[in-house]
Amino acid sequence: MGINGGNYIPPDLTDTIMFISYNRDDGKTTIFSLPRDLWVPSIQAKINSAYHYGKFDLAKKVIEEVTGQPAHYFFVLDFEGFKKAVNFLGGLKIEVENSFDDYKFPIAGKENDECAGDKEYKCRFEHVHFEKGEQLMDSETALKYVRSRNAEGDEGTDMARSARQQKFLVALKKRVVSPEVLLDPRKIIGLWKIFSSSMATNLEKEAYMSFLLNFLHFKAEEVKTVLLAGNNSEEELFIHPEFHSSGQWVLVTKEKDWDMVKKFIGQNLP
Repeated sequence: MGINGGNYIPPDLTDTIMFISYNRDDGKTTIFSLPRDLWVPSIQAKINSAYHYGKFDLAKKVIEEVTGQPAHYFFVLDFEGFKKAVNFLGGLKIEVENSFDDYKFPIAGKENDECAGDKEYKCRFEHVHFEKGEQLMDSETALKYVRSRNAEGDEGTDMARSARQQKFLVALKKRVVSPEVLLDPRKIIGLWKIFSSSMATNLEKEAYMSFLLNFLHFKAEEVKTVLLAGNNSEEELFIHPEFHSSGQWVLVTKEKDWDMVKKFIGQNLP
């Protein structure tokens, strides 16, 4: 789960949620991206607020309720940890699927800027552009790539944003297991220090090394990325109601329960 951290209010909304299922026998892995705006009736809130309200206990309860699968381990990383890791690795090579522009990417620290009376608050945003093709991204660029949600065209959807986040995770894995990193104890130790200081987890410390070895074992070429489908999708699981009792922009299940979601996830497990 990814959180804003820092001075954002609240700092612990998990706007990035990935449910990862790993097969220890053959190294195959499936990454499911869960929509942050998914409404969960049992907590009367969006799924991205479960960790905010009840930390790991509530997050575990909600994720298991939605997916129908056991959720054993949770990892929560904030923006600063994200940037430190990418910089430490010398950047990441990521294949940008589509060129896109986002003219409303928020500038940190200017969320409440009055922009000298500008009613459109243009000073709060910057223009970011990504060109189709493989890009070597530094930490700032990679963060903008995975956070952008106001791009023009198809890349402006939360589904597209989730797909970019999955690409980042796969690229990170490839970089970590590259000979340049994997065979250099200093880099492994350095990464370990970054993640251990920037991440919250329910994993017991004595299990860290075992989990790391499992992570290194899973094969990048065997990673399957799956988006839990929303509106206008062939496998529509969620819909956006014109009006919701909460008054918020939310996604709700197409059916009255989680059965379709659970079935979809079950069919895509590794």
